[in-house]
Amino acid sequence: MAMLFENYDRRVDKINKVLAEYSISSIEECKDITAAKGIDVESIVRGTQPICFDNAVWAYTVGCAIAIKKGCVKAADAAAAIGEGLQSFCIPGSVAENRKVGLGHGNLGKMLLSEETDCFCFLAGHESFAAAEGAIKIALNANKVRQKPLRVILNGLGKDAAQIISFDPYTEQVTVTDTIPYSKGPRADVKCYGADNVPEGVAIMKLEHVSVSITGNSTNPTRFQHPVAGIYKKWCNENGIKYFSVASGGGTGCRSFQLRHDGHYGQNALGRSVRRFFFCSGTRRDDGSYRYGQQPDGRRYSCMRCCRSGSYEQIISAYNRIKIK
Repeated sequence: MAMLFENYDRRVDKINKVLAEYSISSIEECKDITAAKGIDVESIVRGTQPICFDNAVWAYTVGCAIAIKKGCVKAADAAAAIGEGLQSFCIPGSVAENRKVGLGHGNLGKMLLSEETDCFCFLAGHESFAAAEGAIKIALNANKVRQKPLRVILNGLGKDAAQIISFDPYTEQVTVTDTIPYSKGPRADVKCYGADNVPEGVAIMKLEHVSVSITGNSTNPTRFQHPVAGIYKKWCNENGIKYFSVASGGGTGCRSFQLRHDGHYGQNALGRSVRRFFFCSGTRRDDGSYRYGQQPDGRRYSCMRCCRSGSYEQIISAYNRIKIK
């Protein structure tokens, strides 16, 4: 039996079950289906991320074949269908499977391709423009099929590099005082906002009418990104505004603390309630490998880098709690 990608034996039965729904006999046939339409999926995927795993190439190949079989002619519909392919690769019993991460990614792509989505925001723990680099290719590709260009902004904590706004803390109103592009081309179109605190971050979201955001979880998630997303989501719900929030951590490891400011739990890509804890350093990755201090014998060791976004007291408390358990 040919092993086409990582953990093939754990994935193949589920993938074949999905393919059977579309009268596709095998994973290999998906490549023939896409090639017949002139689509080189591997070149596209590796062109976007050269160091990707083989299962990513095949997951998108399966997804594209499903989109073709479903007769999708609109990019937004194709994105949702590709999400079905991605979901089929999620290992049964994994976090990705249970939280429908594949379908969530497909739906996220569908929203970015939809004309109803006006602004895509990177919510980051810092205001460095580097955090928005990934959004540039997303916008360029989305705009190939959109009539109205997708606006992209970065909403980050700090003002060292961002010189775009002033904020009145009493009225929570944002005023754009100056816009300074540091380059030309598509990068110059990405507005980089710097916020000093959560209220200012929320005000920026309101100012730009953000429709979709993705939060980075490696720097300051509990201090800025997740509270901003949660408060803005609550405001959108109260005012009948459609908003889709995604957390990049996927719920694994201690990067995924998402208890919101009002006591509600966070939401995953599909809007399902998810309870996530900042100091649960023993969660496993979707492929079953150990991560963030989890040892093969099941004990958990402290990992100070995982606690860097908390206060000093939180770090000490976490150290005492998860030093060895």
